[in-house]
Amino acid sequence: GAALVDADLMIVDDGAGGTNRKATMSRLATYMGTKIGGGMEFLASSGAISDGTASVSFTQFDATKYDHYKFFFQYVIPVTDSVGFFAHASTDGGSNYDTTNGNYHEADTTDRTGFAIVSGSVGSAANEFGVSGEAILFGPHLTTYTYMRSTPVFMHSNSSSIISGASRVSTQLAAADVDAIQFKFSSGNIESGEITMFGIVNS
Repeated sequence: GAALVDADLMIVDDGAGGTNRKATMSRLATYMGTKIGGGMEFLASSGAISDGTASVSFTQFDATKYDHYKFFFQYVIPVTDSVGFFAHASTDGGSNYDTTNGNYHEADTTDRTGFAIVSGSVGSAANEFGVSGEAILFGPHLTTYTYMRSTPVFMHSNSSSIISGASRVSTQLAAADVDAIQFKFSSGNIESGEITMFGIVNS
């Protein structure tokens, strides 16, 4: 049979009065996501990122529904060769992002300008395919330091034998409620790729 799509309808019996109602599959998915503690619910996508885009921001934070957030990177390629890939936090819904050197730490490094995903070797030449992987933002609504763990895979040479991937952890040293995040390269714009955001439902 045909695959289910969001607009497909299903019959729901409300139980109490024996009344049958129709509900879309997308509504069912949203309901199930809010009821399954620890489950992931899709929140937003950048869509295909246009060449020359400076950054990609997400403001779909909701502490009443989600404890943590997970982001997936799909072949995010820089315009400029050999650059880093970072994330910046906002405490005012995305009106401003913290890019101050020293406000982010990674291991023993104290001079980061953002959550470190890849330090500075993402390539943009032919047959280099940027950053893929994921990042988790832990409890950003809590007014404590905000942690991020990222697991990127990236190519820093157009030889398939020179790829890198290692889990990294970093923190923003601000006791504040983070409610938006922005991804960008350390220099230059984004050429292409896609980033998606999921919420980890309150348990």
